Order: sequence, then structure tokens, then C-alpha cells
Amino acid sequence: MSAADRLPCDIGELRTMFLFEHLDDSQLVWLCEHGHVEHVEPGWLVREGEPATCFYVLLEGSLALYRTVGGDDVETTRTTQPGVYTGAWAAYLGDRVPQLYGGSTRVLAPSRFFVLDAADFSTLMHDWFPMAVHLLEGLFFGQVNTQAAIGQRERLQALGQLSAGLTHELNNPASAAVRATSTLRERVSAMRHKLALIAEGPYDRETIAALMRLQDEALEHRAKALQRDQGGALDAADREDRVADWLDDHGLTDAWDVAPVLVQSGLDEEWLESVAERVDDGVLVGALHWLSYTLETEELMAEIEDATTRVSTLVDAAKQYSQLDRAPFVRADVHELLDATLLMLQKKLSGITVVKQYDRSIAGVPMYAAEMNQVWTNLIVNAVQAMGGSGTLTLTTRRVEDWCEVVVADTGPGIAPEIRQRIFEPFFTTKAVGEGTGLGLDISWRIVVKKHHGDLQVESEPGDTRFTVRIPYDAPA
Repeated sequence: MSAADRLPCDIGELRTMFLFEHLDDSQLVWLCEHGHVEHVEPGWLVREGEPATCFYVLLEGSLALYRTVGGDDVETTRTTQPGVYTGAWAAYLGDRVPQLYGGSTRVLAPSRFFVLDAADFSTLMHDWFPMAVHLLEGLFFGQVNTQAAIGQRERLQALGQLSAGLTHELNNPASAAVRATSTLRERVSAMRHKLALIAEGPYDRETIAALMRLQDEALEHRAKALQRDQGGALDAADREDRVADWLDDHGLTDAWDVAPVLVQSGLDEEWLESVAERVDDGVLVGALHWLSYTLETEELMAEIEDATTRVSTLVDAAKQYSQLDRAPFVRADVHELLDATLLMLQKKLSGITVVKQYDRSIAGVPMYAAEMNQVWTNLIVNAVQAMGGSGTLTLTTRRVEDWCEVVVADTGPGIAPEIRQRIFEPFFTTKAVGEGTGLGLDISWRIVVKKHHGDLQVESEPGDTRFTVRIPYDAPA
């Protein structure tokens, strides 16, 4: 606006504003000398994120304040109260904070504003209210530092819980592998003993060849048995009884030890009869023990393979979760991140039914993957705690226009309407003292909304609480 477009500044009118009512005449004159009055037609006055150049005081008219959430302008308040202010109110903090408009202001009707340059507003604050400025600076930066420190503690606490869970999950397969290896060593030793007996005994080439064929057949039966349903525990016990009786009738003194190994591999009395027909009576007991050792050795190797695969899967999940070997900002498969988070939280999910309603067809999303994993962690842990350790956790993914949408739903008691509007506030928590910092959802909101220009909303009623996260496919610059 040019100087010719500026309206007269009346110190009498400024004195009626609650913001200026305690200023003396010289200060009011200073304001009129350094500031000016503008007439503004309906439309945007300032836009969130733009450089903060002016401090505005409403003299007459109507305005609405907005915050940008998920790319949309969400109205937070509207007023016709003379004296309300907007714009570069944080100019007194100088270059220690980004001097950008923290929200948008829209003029709703033809209005008049008293306008002061940001630099003049900063001078005013420091010259007229030095003690207040020090107090405000201490409050502002103190809160920022406190929030950062507690946020760091929140992340470290979550990391500690995840580390404890990961250690527990790694210990189980590692212990299983150690036990299986120890038993395998005993079985291999026994097989070496049997080989020595075969070498020293009266076994001709044809008998040894028959034992090798029987060994291959037994392994084939085992492979097929693993692919089909062999019935319940009661049915297995009946089959073990029948096989043990057959073994006992054919001279095995340890029939009750050998029978479970044979039955688990799908071998029955009919197959054992075929073995008896193909080897001499003097060889049968040794042959059955040889087959038992072969099958048990195969089972132990499978246990070791399963255990080491489990360890490898957990390590891969930890790498996926931490994103240590990846660029901070990547186009990521949101399903991989959710699955890695679930795996890392597996111990906490004991007693919880997890339902995945994934749309696997959706494309990768540009995001800070490690920080989004923190969001999934916060939302899932909150859901589990809300359900008290039992209930259904449902994760849903889909594409909605230009957004990737992830919904984390639980069957807990819900969030009371009177606190629903406060759950994203810093330090607000409904948990007992020492159990929560009140920053989990605040951190999640800042990661989703501030850092990704996304959206985070909650809907809740008893038995159905849903946190909906939306991340744009078109990454902002």
C-alpha cells in the first residue's frame, strides 16, 4: 500500500484498544508515527509460512484465524473484537526463531487495521517492556527446550522398550538353536557309531543299498507329512501307541522313544512292515534306529534353520524400523514399515488380535521413514494400552485421492469427548504419573502434519477408536 492509500492514525482510537490502553501519550504518538492504518477488503491478510513482515491490530471489522492441516485451511477462531492482533507477534524473538507467520488470517468483511512493521514492533517490545521480553523469551525457549528434552526422553524410552522386546524375541530362537545344536551333536555321534557298526558288521552291499533307499523314502515321507494336516494331538497319540506296539513286537527296547519320531514324519505300521520285508531280521533293529536318527537329525536341522531364519527376520525388521542404512527421506512401502513396527512390538502385542487390511496395490509414499515408524509405534502402543492387553488392533491402508491413508483402530473403551480435543496438546496425558509424558501424540502430530504436510485425525466411541494418518503422495519441497 502506498502512503497515499494509508488512513489517518488517531491516538484517541488507539487508546480505546485493550492492547494499548495503558500506554502514555508519547507512546501512542510513537505508534502513529511508525505505524499506519489500512483499509482491507475481504480476503487473505497473511498466509501461514510466509515471511512475517507486519504486526496487525484489528480496529474495526471481522477476521478469522486458520491453521493449515493436511494441506487444508482449518478455521480455529473468528472475531469482531477491536484490539485483537495477528501477524508478526514473535518479532521480538529476532533471528533466534524463523520469522514466519504461524497461521493464516482472513478478513471476512471490510475492515481497518493498525499496521506496524515487524522491526518496529521488535523495537517497541525491547524498549518499552524489557523485563516482559526477558520473561517471554525465557518462557518460550524454556518450553521449547523442555519439550525437546522430554521428546528425546520419550524416544529413548520407546527405544528402550523396543530393545527389551527385541532382546526377548532374539533370545527365544537363539536358545532354540543352541538346544537343537546340542541334541544334533548327540545324534550325529550316534549315527557315526551306527556307521562303525555297519562297517564292522556282516552287511553286504545290497543290504547297505537297501538302507540308503529306506533312508531316502523316510525323508520323502517326512517332507509330505509336513505339507498335510496330520490331525490333532489325540490322533497323534493313538498313532504313536500303535507304532510303539509294532516296534516293541519287533525287538526295539526303546520303542517309546523312537515311535514319536517316526509318527511325526508320517510313518505308520504299514510302512514299517515294508521295511521288515526288505531287510533281514538281524538287521531290522539297527535299520530302524538308523532311520530314527536320520529323521531326528533332519528335524533338528529344520529347527536350527527356523531359529536362524527367525533371528535374521528380526534383524531385518530392526534395520527396516531404524532405517539406519537408508536415506532419511525415501519413497517407502508403508506396509513394510507397519510390519516392521509390529514385529518390534511383538512382545507388547501378546493377547492382542492383529488384523491387517492392507491395500497392497498402493504405491510407495515419500516420507521420513524412521520418523513415521515412531508415529506407528506411538499409535499402536497407545491402542494396546487402551485395550488393557486384550482386544483387536486393526491396521488399514488405502489410497484416497492424492493421499496414502493409514488407520490404526482399537476396540478399547474410547476417548471421552471432553478430552478428545486435547489429546494432541503437548504434555497432556490421561495416564498415571510416571507412565507417560503426554508427548507421544504431540510428536506424532508434528511429524505427520508439520514435517510431512499430512493430516492426523481421531474418531472415537466405546469399542471403536480410530487414528487416521494421511501422507501426501506429492512430497512438498
